[in-house]
This record gives sequence, C-alpha cells and structure tokens, in this order.
Amino acid sequence: MKRYSVSKRFGWEGPLSEKAGKVCRMFGLSIKQLSKKAVTHECSIEINDGDIVYITGPSGSGKSVLLRELEKAVPSRERVNLDEIELAREKTVIDCIEGDFLEGLKALSTAGLNDVYCVLGRPANLSDGEKWRFRLAVALARKKRFIFADEFCSNLDRLSAAVISYNIRKFARRQGVTFVLASGQDDILGDLRPEVLVVKELAGPAEVIYKRLFD
Repeated sequence: MKRYSVSKRFGWEGPLSEKAGKVCRMFGLSIKQLSKKAVTHECSIEINDGDIVYITGPSGSGKSVLLRELEKAVPSRERVNLDEIELAREKTVIDCIEGDFLEGLKALSTAGLNDVYCVLGRPANLSDGEKWRFRLAVALARKKRFIFADEFCSNLDRLSAAVISYNIRKFARRQGVTFVLASGQDDILGDLRPEVLVVKELAGPAEVIYKRLFD
C-alpha cells in the first residue's frame, strides 16, 4: 500500500481589463481581494496494486484536477493516460494493439470493441465512443502499472458503460493493474466496485471512502 497526497491551488491571475474592472466595481471587489481568493484541490489516498480509484462529483468540482495531480505522482514509465493515445490513420485497429494476436483481441474485447469492422478499421475513422474504447484497449495492452482515464465511459451508452466497467473490475483484479478514473456518472459503481471512491463536491475538501472499511 502506498499513500499519495496531492494539492493544486488556483489563484486569480488577471489581467484586469476595462470590462473586468467594471465587474469589480459593480461588486465592490479590490485587486487585493481577488488575489487572496483561491481554489485549492487536495486529496490524500492509500492505493494498493490492482485497486480502482474512482473520482466523482459534479461538473467543475475539480475531478480532472485531482486525476492529473495523482498522475504526476506516478513515474511516467509506470503509467498511461487514455488522453495521450494517438489515433492512427494508416494502420488498422488490431495492428495498433501491442502484444501478440490473441492478447490484442482480448484487450479489444475487454474494451468492448468486438465488431469485426471496427477491428479492421482505422482508429481515426471510428465513432467517438469507439475511439474511446480503442484508447482503452491500447492502454490495457501496454501492461503499465497504472491506467488513468478522465471522463470514464462518459460518452458511451449506459449498457456499454456497465459492461466495460464490469470487465475493468475483473481485469484490475486479475492483472494487478491500478486504475484511476474520473467521471460524473455514478450508475456504473455497482459494476466497477472501486476500492477507493473519491467524492469531490463544488466546495470543501474531497471525501475519500475505502471499500475495505465496509467489507
């Protein structure tokens, strides 16, 4: 088990334009008051190998900030982020998956890409949902210790999201891979069954809930 503590502070930076100055005068704010106003996102989490960490909360609450800061705490050689995976234009989907043929098919199946036309298509030509699932398959095949995914399953239909969440739960437990995921969706929690649930509200500190405390 390892503890990860992250903190990110956002202060007002300006510049103070003519229109911005009018807003300040309208609300009686000074530059000093603006400079003191800051938003801090922080969290301290204990994570084991194979854990699923799920960061959730309303839009604008800082879920993505916490995910990015946690990612920085992990050595780059040990992690992969779905957002960083490129969409090839010249190769087929199956040719973009690392490992042997069967391992590639397993990764694609876990990510919910089972259609032969998708497997033989080019990643850049896939639909938005298929592109996301392609990136997930690539991440699974890279065999890193940590996989980071913002907006996890957010752009998928809810049945597909449930199936993929269930598959990821099995994959994490079987392979010992740690997933750090962020999304405002809570309908997949029953299938994902995260060991660590981080609830980030619009105001106040993040609440960390450990599944082991309720087992």
